[in-house]
Amino acid sequence: MERLAWALAGAVALVAALPATAQTRPDQQSFLTLYKELVETNTTLSAGSCTDAAAKVAARLEDANYPARDVTLFAAPGHPKEGGVVAILPGSDPAAKPILLLAHIDVVEANRADWARDPFRLVEEGGYYYGRGTADDKSMAAIWADALIRFRQTGYHPKRTVKLALTCGEETTFAFNGAAWLTRNRPALIAAEFALNEGGGGRYGDDGKPELLAIQVGEKAAQNYTFATTGPGGHSSQPTSDNAIYDLADALKAVQGYDFPVRFTDTTRAFFTAMAQDRKGTPPLLAEAIRRLLADPQDAEAAALLDRDKTFRATLRTTCVATLLAAGHAENALPQRATANVNCRIFPGETVAGTLAKLKDLAGPKVTVTANAPIRPTAIPPALDPQVLGPAKAVAARYFPGVPILPLMSTGATDGVFFESIGIPVYGAPGLMFDADGNGMHGLNERIGVKALFEGRDYLFDLVKAYAG
Repeated sequence: MERLAWALAGAVALVAALPATAQTRPDQQSFLTLYKELVETNTTLSAGSCTDAAAKVAARLEDANYPARDVTLFAAPGHPKEGGVVAILPGSDPAAKPILLLAHIDVVEANRADWARDPFRLVEEGGYYYGRGTADDKSMAAIWADALIRFRQTGYHPKRTVKLALTCGEETTFAFNGAAWLTRNRPALIAAEFALNEGGGGRYGDDGKPELLAIQVGEKAAQNYTFATTGPGGHSSQPTSDNAIYDLADALKAVQGYDFPVRFTDTTRAFFTAMAQDRKGTPPLLAEAIRRLLADPQDAEAAALLDRDKTFRATLRTTCVATLLAAGHAENALPQRATANVNCRIFPGETVAGTLAKLKDLAGPKVTVTANAPIRPTAIPPALDPQVLGPAKAVAARYFPGVPILPLMSTGATDGVFFESIGIPVYGAPGLMFDADGNGMHGLNERIGVKALFEGRDYLFDLVKAYAG
């Protein structure tokens, strides 16, 4: 997800350049100015700077009368462009544990030649805002920072301390990760009873109306493994059975053919239970298969029925898939080396080492399998805490009356896994609505609905107040 940055300087000029349908409330216009600046700050790993974005956020917070002691800019040596910012709004009750608002401000790469519009210019068109990061994750980063600014400007005094952490590196595996750095080096700075993060949200139906809200309660841990094999090589005119490419291919086919065991967390059990009870939206045969699998996770026939849906399949187990290949050194030579990257999404509670052991068993003796750095922590599923889920549902009932809200486990991964590793449960907040196609996140022409953005902003603002007291 992406990082958020905005500066007060130049605000008048930015307001003049806003899209023609800018919202009418003064606080909405102010937010849109911030959001525009954030989207138009390039924070890709190749050419951008999260540090610049974080500094702009800090400047806006300080202009809203946050003292310097409550705004912390950070960057690790050797990573001058991958910094972040932490801000604190102190609460009035020292016995009440803080809450943490988490978002990332880095973004996926975007090639201008591939996009219909400049990816680093906020464009409003057809009821959407277009631009890299408009949805992932500068929408949430902007909303959280804007909320802290509004709290200070309106004189709101929460009972519990509200903290904000905007970090870099969520979208890249090998770059510096600000969330990991904070949890290792500044745990007291971001200590909280729980955190609100990306990963939740909602979905519009075909009729354009909200049909479902989701609060993320848990996620998988992402981990890459390298499969490598070698051979003696030789002239391609005299092939032998000792071929590094074939050995690697056999290992990868073994991974493709293996299904990790079905597992449930409290969250996925609650999700599938709700799906089995939804007679309107779930076909009876599928609902029955869900009920069977809930009763017996080893029911292979029921699992096979659910596996026809790729989301269900990924929600039920650890998954591993080949994503990169490299082999050989000449067109007319037998390969001396072949390697592949296998990307695994490890089910909560299962470990990198345990998954490695299974992959080694599948690969066989001719292929070496190693876990790639960085090695992520074991994913720890948060509890279905009514003190977290209750306010989310209560506020949603006001903004999205009649829309069901379900707990779900993300089959992907966010920076939440780092905070959970030090005892801070992380929940993906609902409120921001998306189309069924994913709004181009990580792809071309990323977008978010104008109505969805502003309605989600109001929902999340009230949600934070509901938690903070």
